[in-house]
Amino acid sequence: MEAPFPMDREEKKEYQLEQILKLIEENHGLIKSSDLKDRGVDFRRIQTFVEEGKLTRVKNGYYTSKLLNYSEEQLVVAMFPDGVFTLESGAYYYGYLKKRPAHWSVAISKNTSKSRFKLDYPIVVPFYTEPDVLEKGVREMEIAGEQMKIYTKERLICDILKYQEKMDAKEFKEAVLSYIQDEDKNVADLMMFAKERKVLKKVQMMIGVWL
Repeated sequence: MEAPFPMDREEKKEYQLEQILKLIEENHGLIKSSDLKDRGVDFRRIQTFVEEGKLTRVKNGYYTSKLLNYSEEQLVVAMFPDGVFTLESGAYYYGYLKKRPAHWSVAISKNTSKSRFKLDYPIVVPFYTEPDVLEKGVREMEIAGEQMKIYTKERLICDILKYQEKMDAKEFKEAVLSYIQDEDKNVADLMMFAKERKVLKKVQMMIGVWL
């Protein structure tokens, strides 16, 4: 981030901040410290901006501008483009849950680094999955102005049944009942995913009677 003309120390600092904020906007609300260092911004300057409240540390090596400038959705999408919204998060975006869950449920390859989820904000709960299983039943949905992966309704509801014990009981019941009432559901796909996710008996017992 070399200045286009000679500047004193304060002017250079303000110029760097302007360029950092521009980069954050271009990167959908998030920037890596490695990207800043590649552009000539050292760690001390980054820390100064954090101490002054001009940058916010989201996790080790990741920064945004003031958190009020970006929604939780935008930060999750920016940090986990390889993840897939599942369980409560998927149910919320299909309208199966009225209230947004307290955390974000993201399916991710089991080969990904666990350190990616050591976040100060937002709260993201990973569900580590075999890579080939991860991609089954994936579609994209526009969330917070960005394209984010999410499971189809049928894959999602089968995972909700499979991981029932990991969900709040009220949210589980609300999501299942909402799916049952969804006129857009695909019964053939539901049965296909029920077999693949090994929840066929649960589907037949809890949903089949209403189909």
